[in-house]
Amino acid sequence: MNGDDPNARTRRVPPQSGRPGPSPANRPYPPPGPRQRIEPTHVIGRNGAPDPYAPPLAYSQVPPERQAAPPRRNWAPTQQPVPFDDQRGYGHEPPRREPPRRAAPPPPPALPPKRAERGAPPPRRRKLHLFRWFLVLILVIVLALIGAIIKLDSSLNRIPVLAGYPGRLGDTPGTNWLLTGSDGREGLTPEQEQEYSTGGDVGPERSDTIMLVHLPKSGKATLISLPRDSFVSIPGHGKDKLNAAFALGGPPLLVQTVEQATGVHIDHYAGIGFGGFANVVDALGGIDLCLDQPIDDPLAGIDLQAGCQRLSGKNALGFVRSRATPRADIDRIQHQRMFMTALLKKATDAGTLANPFKLWPLVSDSAKSLKVDKGDHIWDLAQLGWALRGGPVTTTVPIGGFSDTDVGNVLVWDKTKAGQFFDDIANDRPIPDDLLTR
Repeated sequence: MNGDDPNARTRRVPPQSGRPGPSPANRPYPPPGPRQRIEPTHVIGRNGAPDPYAPPLAYSQVPPERQAAPPRRNWAPTQQPVPFDDQRGYGHEPPRREPPRRAAPPPPPALPPKRAERGAPPPRRRKLHLFRWFLVLILVIVLALIGAIIKLDSSLNRIPVLAGYPGRLGDTPGTNWLLTGSDGREGLTPEQEQEYSTGGDVGPERSDTIMLVHLPKSGKATLISLPRDSFVSIPGHGKDKLNAAFALGGPPLLVQTVEQATGVHIDHYAGIGFGGFANVVDALGGIDLCLDQPIDDPLAGIDLQAGCQRLSGKNALGFVRSRATPRADIDRIQHQRMFMTALLKKATDAGTLANPFKLWPLVSDSAKSLKVDKGDHIWDLAQLGWALRGGPVTTTVPIGGFSDTDVGNVLVWDKTKAGQFFDDIANDRPIPDDLLTR
């Protein structure tokens, strides 16, 4: 303490001009300022001089003349940073600009993924793919149907039935079919003839079933039974039973006889024999019928009990042929109508039409068994079956009674009612209920 100045302990040194900086000991490291420029460095030998053989290093190197103190002896080669300059920061050289970097080349285009690595196609492409397959499937089905139709059409047995004759009736409204079931044994083996009780060869082929089908332009179809014993005029042969026309001149003479007796123009014809009849029924798996009374007929080869039952081809054939009932031919006509209704119902059932294993045997057996006119085709038969699918109106020609003649006991039509009945058919008018025979 200075004794001359009692205030020495409290004297303060006046501040110097400018803001004093912190002491070197308290300065932060690294000091603030511009970032140190990175320069090539040199390895310093033990004498403090740069090693002339040393490659440049990664850090800056200060020349020896700028070092604050000589390097300590016995030091290993080292790297020394540039000492901090209070005024200019790290070094006096201006900052160096880094050379512009070379732009990297664009990456090569990516290769398309392999087929296994590809995912599902886009939805739009997938839909288009499925649509194409659908079109191919439809085309295959259409071609298969066309091929099947051509095959079936070529298997029909065509004969000249509807040939013109002098004075033939002109065309009438609607479409009219003449259907016949004959006792023809064509294609039957001796064993089948014995099984079906056909009686072997009995001479000229005869028609056991004769039906007229009228398809109106609108409304239900009408299925009309023409009794085989109907007493009619046969062109060139006088008066005889209707089925005699079939035996005398075959289907062409039968068509001419029906047209002249009814005044109705026949547009199509289809006939079937014993063997074809049984095959069609068996192809359907049998026909379901309900009988009001038992039928025991050794001549037809059947012994049927009353009640509902399924008839095979053999029993169905005997059922439509038998006359071993109280009303004989009248009952047989009724049985034939019952059978036709059941047959059409079974053939046009959804279970048959939707099952190719049932439909194909049915149509193929029917086509091979049927005899049609030269101008008829399989699509005409399909149109007939489609028109009858809903159940036609079934009836028989109005009957006046029975009579004994030179050709045996015959059935006589009621001329007044039969005339009005067929006039309505020829003009495509609905038949009054009082003319229908159920």
